[in-house]
Amino acid sequence: MNKKNTWLLILSAVFCCGVMAVVDGVIQPGYAVKSAIKIGLFLAVPFLVSRVCKEFRFARLFRFRRKALLPALALGVAVYGVILGGYFLLRNFIDFSGIVDSLSSGAGVNKDNFLFISLYISFVNSLLEEFFFRGFLFANLKDSAGRGLAYGFSSLMFALYHVAMMIGWFHPAVTLLLIAGLTVGGMIFNFLNEKQENICTSWLVHMFANFAINTVGFILMA
Repeated sequence: MNKKNTWLLILSAVFCCGVMAVVDGVIQPGYAVKSAIKIGLFLAVPFLVSRVCKEFRFARLFRFRRKALLPALALGVAVYGVILGGYFLLRNFIDFSGIVDSLSSGAGVNKDNFLFISLYISFVNSLLEEFFFRGFLFANLKDSAGRGLAYGFSSLMFALYHVAMMIGWFHPAVTLLLIAGLTVGGMIFNFLNEKQENICTSWLVHMFANFAINTVGFILMA
């Protein structure tokens, strides 16, 4: 185990997710400003860390394997169906009404800009998260500390990062359920990343997950 690299990765992830939690939960700027901050953090920090730890490499992350395309598409469609189906099953039991108000007041998301923002979230934001949580954090943490810590820590950080922006949206019990579900989702993305030795497959599946969430958003905004 390379303790220096391990602690550098852990502290980098905690720093980036902590800053974004403050941005999302306290400062609450417009979506464009928030996205710019996130892009800066999730790209600049891995670059700076790679300058310190010369063994960290990112080129391997984008070596797409064509034979993985159809399985990834199938899994992505399945994930889309599960998320959308879950919404329809639970919408009578969970109050989703506060989400639209939170998005509108906190990030300036409304009917007029939702289409553009949803496209950004689906294609660009999903790639940025895959690069940071899987390509930077998981892949390098696995090399420096082993699979167990890499799977557990990167998946938990992925979940907590997302839940931080949802504070106040749901009952605490639902929030805990979301943390568990996102952690499992992070582990699935990690597995795809590890199996294919790139982030392209997990990005595609992540994209479909965001398609489903954005579909729910369209329904709530209607």
